[in-house]
Amino acid sequence: MLARHYGVSVNALLRREAVHTDLVPRFRKLRETEDKYTAEAIQLFNNLIKADVELENVLGIKRRRNYPPDHGINEGDVMGLAEKHAQDLRDWLGLGSGPIADIFSVIELSLGIRLYQRRLPSKSKVAGLFTYDESVGACILLNANHPLPRRIMSAAHELGHFDGTRHSPEVLEEDERFLSRDERYANAFGRAFLTPAESFSESFRQLKEITGKTTRRLIILLAHQYNISRHACGLRLEELGLAKKGTWAWFENNGGITEAHVREVLGEMAYSPDPAKSDAHRLISHRISLMAHAAWKLELMSEGQLAELLNVGRVELRDIIDQIELEESGTDGLLKLPD
Repeated sequence: MLARHYGVSVNALLRREAVHTDLVPRFRKLRETEDKYTAEAIQLFNNLIKADVELENVLGIKRRRNYPPDHGINEGDVMGLAEKHAQDLRDWLGLGSGPIADIFSVIELSLGIRLYQRRLPSKSKVAGLFTYDESVGACILLNANHPLPRRIMSAAHELGHFDGTRHSPEVLEEDERFLSRDERYANAFGRAFLTPAESFSESFRQLKEITGKTTRRLIILLAHQYNISRHACGLRLEELGLAKKGTWAWFENNGGITEAHVREVLGEMAYSPDPAKSDAHRLISHRISLMAHAAWKLELMSEGQLAELLNVGRVELRDIIDQIELEESGTDGLLKLPD
C-alpha cells in the first residue's frame, strides 16, 4: 500500500541502499507558480540525484566534499558582498585572479558539488537549478541545450547560491529579472567569480591600448579569454566603469556582435570543445552508465532494478551494458602485462 501510494515499486521502497530524499516539495514551496516544463526539470533533477547517490551507496563510493563555510548575505551591500565573496572563494580554491579554464571541473572536482548537464525541452525556461541537502550535498543542474558560454554563466550563478544562500533551493530561468536580494547576489557573484575586477580590467586596458576604443574585436577577444558570452562581457565592462553605460545596447542596435563576427576574429578558435553537451545527448550520462554497469556486473543490482532506478527501458539499459562489456573485453589483454 505504501509503494502504491508513493508511486514506486516495493523493491525500490525496501532496498537497503535506496535513497528516499525527495527534493521536489522544496522547489514547489519556493515557487508560487510553475509551468509543466519547470516541474519536469525539477523532477529530472531529483531523479538524477537519487540514482547517483544510490549507485554510489551500492558500490561503496564515498563522494568527497570540499565545501567552504557559506557566507550568508543578510547584512551589507549585496553587490560589494558578492565581489568580496567571489574573490574569497577564488583564493580559497587557489585559482588566483586570472580566467578560469574549466568552471565545471572546479565545481565537480575541486568542490565536490554534484553537477548534471542534461537537455531540457526546447520550451523550458530553466537555465539552472540548485539545491542542498545534508544527505546528498550540494547539487546543480544546467540546461545542456544552452550554448557553452551561457552554461558557464549559469554555473557561476548557481555557485553564488552555494556560497551565499546554500540552504535555499533555486530555479534560474531565462530572461529572469534579478529582483530579490538572493538573486542579485548570485548574479553579481557569478560575474565577479568569472571576471575578477582587477584582472579583467587589466586585460581590457591592454587590449584598448592597441585598439584605442571599445570595438567588436576587443569584446570578442576579451569574452573568449574569460570564457563568457559577449553579452556578459559587455555588461561587465559597463558595471566596472570600463565602458560607458549603454555600450552593449549600442552594439545590439547597430548590427550586434554575431557568430559571424566571432568566426572572422577567432577562426577555428571560435569553436570551443564542449564534451558536456555531447554527454547530454546520451540517455544516461557516462558516469552513471559506468556505475550502473559495475553494479550489474557485481550482481549488486538486477537489470530490472537498474532500469527502474534510471527511468529507462530494459532494452535501452541492455544496450548500454553490452556496449561497456564490449569495450572492456577489448582491453582484457592489459591484465596480462607484467607489473
